[in-house]
Amino acid sequence: MSSSSPEQPIELPCGVRIRNRIALAPLTNLQSHSDGTLSDEECRWLVRRGEGGFGLVSTCAAYVSDEGKAWDGQLGIATDAHERSAVRLADALRGTGATSIVQLYHGGDKATLAPDLKLSTADRDGVRGASKEDLERVIADFVAAARRAERAGFGGVEIHGANGYLFTQFLAPKDNPRTDEYGGDIAGRARFLRETLRAVRASTDRSFAVGVRISPVDVWAERGIELDDGVQVSQWLAEDGADFVHLSLSEAWGPPPFEAGRPSVARAVRDALPGHVPLLVAGGIATRADAERATEAGVDVLVLGRAGIAHPEWPTVSLDSDWSPLQAPWPVEALERAEVSPAFVAYLKRFPGLVEGGAPARD
Repeated sequence: MSSSSPEQPIELPCGVRIRNRIALAPLTNLQSHSDGTLSDEECRWLVRRGEGGFGLVSTCAAYVSDEGKAWDGQLGIATDAHERSAVRLADALRGTGATSIVQLYHGGDKATLAPDLKLSTADRDGVRGASKEDLERVIADFVAAARRAERAGFGGVEIHGANGYLFTQFLAPKDNPRTDEYGGDIAGRARFLRETLRAVRASTDRSFAVGVRISPVDVWAERGIELDDGVQVSQWLAEDGADFVHLSLSEAWGPPPFEAGRPSVARAVRDALPGHVPLLVAGGIATRADAERATEAGVDVLVLGRAGIAHPEWPTVSLDSDWSPLQAPWPVEALERAEVSPAFVAYLKRFPGLVEGGAPARD
């Protein structure tokens, strides 16, 4: 697929049409009720971005089972009650013209369960290695969650395989010492994610979008995921029916942080994917100059995180040549005007230097 202007619509292989190539990232926001149902604050936060012109709006990581829940205030898609509450969000986002997706999530060893119940690749202190029966159950949970999202009226789902959670724990060599078919080389380490994608794709209507987010390289710490692995996994996901591949990076156009002399990650993956499968990339996109740099690197859909928090109307206001994004530390009043609730503001204050009155900036 050739990259185009961010204002141009894009069609996924399943037929879902997105009105432009600007997406809101799936952002942790701690605004859900304690039982995982949608709150008014969370609904308003997401709908405001749809009204602001984002073409694709994603929920935060929504847990597919209680076993996979990783923080208080996290959205759930694990029960009938979650499905009922999700209908309101799907309806509201549809009314804005945005395409909506639910990000499906299992925290693995980052879950909030008692230590001896946490699930990951192998037994270690406070963590239980997943049996094949466990993996089958988790896959079934993802399937059930995807079907709930489909019935609720969302345009699709994204399987969260990035950022150190359960699927990344299988993909990363340093986190996966298994010697069975779910460990070893990249084919073994990717098997669990691929089986989950294929199961979700087979259980939902072909017109329902199913994508996957991955960390194609190590970003914040060296866990052994190298660019060649990320390219191969992306190719396999496309073969398995992914309607898009979404890369989680620190810089959308940049090279791998821990591999000297390698090319742009986005360009390497884009060149390896079939032309009809769009590449979504998140990482440091704040201005139109950033967007142009990412597009030149092969990114088909620009995924905005922090810029989407501070600027609900980024798709339109960023077109002004005199516009510049809000600089950190962000005033709390500005976030409140952007439908960022007190709970979300409190979470953002944990990040050094990001919000006034929050954690101090690092030297």
